[in-house]
Amino acid sequence: MHELSIMQGVLDIVRDSAVQNGISRINKLKLVIGSLTMIMPDSLRFAFEVLSQDEMFREADLQIEEVPAFIRCHACNSETAQEDAYCFVCSGCGSNQVEVVKGREMYLDYYEGDCV
Repeated sequence: MHELSIMQGVLDIVRDSAVQNGISRINKLKLVIGSLTMIMPDSLRFAFEVLSQDEMFREADLQIEEVPAFIRCHACNSETAQEDAYCFVCSGCGSNQVEVVKGREMYLDYYEGDCV
Protein backbone atom coordinates (compact mmCIF):
# COMPACT_ATOMS: atom_id res chain seq x y z
CA MET A 1 0.00 0.00 0.00
CA HIS A 2 1.95 3.02 -1.24
CA GLU A 3 -0.76 5.32 0.09
CA LEU A 4 0.70 4.90 3.58
CA SER A 5 4.09 6.30 2.53
CA ILE A 6 2.41 9.04 0.48
CA MET A 7 0.36 10.13 3.47
CA GLN A 8 3.41 9.99 5.74
CA GLY A 9 5.19 12.32 3.31
CA VAL A 10 2.24 14.72 3.22
CA LEU A 11 2.03 14.84 7.02
CA ASP A 12 5.79 15.42 7.26
CA ILE A 13 5.57 18.33 4.83
CA VAL A 14 2.59 19.86 6.65
CA ARG A 15 4.27 19.38 10.05
CA ASP A 16 7.47 21.09 8.88
CA SER A 17 5.55 23.98 7.35
CA ALA A 18 3.32 24.35 10.41
CA VAL A 19 6.29 24.44 12.80
CA GLN A 20 8.00 27.09 10.65
CA ASN A 21 4.82 29.20 10.73
CA GLY A 22 4.01 28.83 14.44
CA ILE A 23 1.01 26.57 13.89
CA SER A 24 0.45 24.04 16.65
CA ARG A 25 -2.69 22.27 15.49
CA ILE A 26 -3.91 21.34 12.01
CA ASN A 27 -7.66 21.58 11.42
CA LYS A 28 -7.97 20.68 7.76
CA LEU A 29 -5.90 19.33 4.86
CA LYS A 30 -7.00 19.16 1.24
CA LEU A 31 -5.37 16.84 -1.27
CA VAL A 32 -6.03 16.77 -5.01
CA ILE A 33 -5.68 13.31 -6.56
CA GLY A 34 -6.00 12.55 -10.27
CA SER A 35 -7.63 9.30 -11.35
CA LEU A 36 -4.58 8.29 -13.40
CA THR A 37 -2.25 8.30 -10.38
CA MET A 38 -3.71 4.97 -9.22
CA ILE A 39 -3.77 6.36 -5.69
CA MET A 40 -6.83 5.08 -3.87
CA PRO A 41 -8.60 7.87 -1.91
CA ASP A 42 -10.08 5.38 0.59
CA SER A 43 -6.61 4.00 1.29
CA LEU A 44 -5.32 7.56 1.79
CA ARG A 45 -8.12 8.20 4.27
CA PHE A 46 -7.25 5.01 6.16
CA ALA A 47 -3.56 5.93 6.20
CA PHE A 48 -4.48 9.39 7.49
CA GLU A 49 -6.52 7.86 10.34
CA VAL A 50 -3.58 5.65 11.30
CA LEU A 51 -0.86 8.32 11.02
CA SER A 52 -2.69 11.36 12.40
CA GLN A 53 -2.85 10.35 16.06
CA ASP A 54 -0.29 12.85 17.37
CA GLU A 55 -1.46 16.09 18.96
CA MET A 56 -0.90 18.23 15.86
CA PHE A 57 -3.25 16.23 13.60
CA ARG A 58 -5.65 14.58 16.07
CA GLU A 59 -8.74 16.65 15.18
CA ALA A 60 -7.84 17.36 11.55
CA ASP A 61 -10.26 16.81 8.70
CA LEU A 62 -8.86 15.32 5.49
CA GLN A 63 -10.56 16.38 2.27
CA ILE A 64 -9.71 14.72 -1.02
CA GLU A 65 -10.71 16.15 -4.37
CA GLU A 66 -10.70 13.48 -7.05
CA VAL A 67 -9.88 14.76 -10.55
CA PRO A 68 -11.10 12.66 -13.48
CA ALA A 69 -8.90 12.10 -16.51
CA PHE A 70 -9.38 14.48 -19.44
CA ILE A 71 -7.78 14.24 -22.86
CA ARG A 72 -7.34 16.79 -25.63
CA CYS A 73 -7.57 15.52 -29.19
CA HIS A 74 -4.98 16.89 -31.63
CA ALA A 75 -7.15 15.89 -34.61
CA CYS A 76 -10.40 17.67 -33.69
CA ASN A 77 -9.17 19.84 -30.78
CA SER A 78 -11.90 18.64 -28.42
CA GLU A 79 -11.35 18.05 -24.71
CA THR A 80 -13.29 15.19 -23.14
CA ALA A 81 -13.44 13.17 -19.94
CA GLN A 82 -11.76 9.79 -20.24
CA GLU A 83 -13.58 6.94 -18.55
CA ASP A 84 -11.14 4.17 -19.45
CA ALA A 85 -7.70 4.70 -17.90
CA TYR A 86 -6.07 2.34 -20.40
CA CYS A 87 -7.54 3.39 -23.74
CA PHE A 88 -6.96 6.98 -24.81
CA VAL A 89 -9.12 7.56 -27.87
CA CYS A 90 -11.11 10.69 -28.69
CA SER A 91 -14.81 10.03 -28.16
CA GLY A 92 -15.65 12.67 -30.77
CA CYS A 93 -13.61 11.59 -33.79
CA GLY A 94 -11.99 8.29 -32.76
CA SER A 95 -8.43 9.58 -33.12
CA ASN A 96 -5.69 8.27 -30.89
CA GLN A 97 -3.67 11.48 -31.33
CA VAL A 98 -4.49 12.75 -27.87
CA GLU A 99 -2.73 14.14 -24.84
CA VAL A 100 -3.70 13.82 -21.19
CA VAL A 101 -4.51 17.26 -19.78
CA LYS A 102 -5.96 16.29 -16.37
CA GLY A 103 -5.86 13.25 -14.15
CA ARG A 104 -2.20 13.02 -13.14
CA GLU A 105 -2.46 15.48 -10.25
CA MET A 106 -1.27 14.61 -6.77
CA TYR A 107 -0.67 17.58 -4.50
CA LEU A 108 -1.51 19.20 -1.20
CA ASP A 109 -3.84 22.06 -2.10
CA TYR A 110 -3.82 23.68 1.34
CA TYR A 111 -3.93 23.13 5.05
CA GLU A 112 -5.52 25.16 7.84
CA GLY A 113 -4.45 25.32 11.45
CA ASP A 114 -4.31 27.23 14.72
CA CYS A 115 -1.36 29.20 16.07
CA VAL A 116 0.09 28.63 19.51
